[in-house]
Amino acid sequence: MGQQQINLSNLNLAYQDFGEGEPVVLLHGFCGSHLYWDKVISALANKNRVIVPDLPGHGQSNFSKGNYEMEYMADTLKELLDRLKLDKITLFGHSLGGYITLAFAEKYEERLNGFSLIHSTAHPDSEEAKIGRDKLIEKVNLEGVSSLIDELIPKLFAQENLENKVEDVKKAKEIGYGTSKEGVIGMLKAMRNRPDRNLVLKNSTLPVLLIAGEKDQVIPPDRTFSVHKETISQVLIQGAGHMSMMEKPKLLIPEIQKFLKY
Repeated sequence: MGQQQINLSNLNLAYQDFGEGEPVVLLHGFCGSHLYWDKVISALANKNRVIVPDLPGHGQSNFSKGNYEMEYMADTLKELLDRLKLDKITLFGHSLGGYITLAFAEKYEERLNGFSLIHSTAHPDSEEAKIGRDKLIEKVNLEGVSSLIDELIPKLFAQENLENKVEDVKKAKEIGYGTSKEGVIGMLKAMRNRPDRNLVLKNSTLPVLLIAGEKDQVIPPDRTFSVHKETISQVLIQGAGHMSMMEKPKLLIPEIQKFLKY
């Protein structure tokens, strides 16, 4: 079905919708869009219905009112699922998308078959990180979104991939430039304010997949692998930074498929 638009109570949400079968939802990271998942979608759409939204204020999705807190983003996702008449999904969240995934799992666990954090963490921001978020908000207010993107994107890729994945780095920047100023500032505040959600991982009875990048400069593996128990699988993607869906899709896709019991 490809590109779709749906009017929810607070925004006009853009999303991609491919394939048939058990539904899977992929949530992108900060200053990203559904395009982050381009190398992954077709492999999953062979056996699953794959829904890939643009988060509010990102990509082609606007936001008319409300806030960007993770709980609110979880409510927005639930409204989308209700409108699409999807009772249960498997949810994959990259970075910021992982924070939303945890908020969704906390509020609406009955709507999930399982969930995955990809280059994300259940830990809250440290005090130092919160100060960093505030500085970025100030930077965007003074210099605009593009200055943040030029600083951010190189940090998302492993050093060697900046050189051998030049087109992917360029694509990530172009996607980032399309993020609205309101979306950037709103999500920075929401990430700064998010609580510790390690208890969600500890208490959930659902299957969970935690994926980290060996060379992730943004969220190191130990921040992703924060809870250890039988229902949680942990995977380290060799040679990847924070963007394995672009950097190492041939390593990432089989892990997602294994989790979906291909």
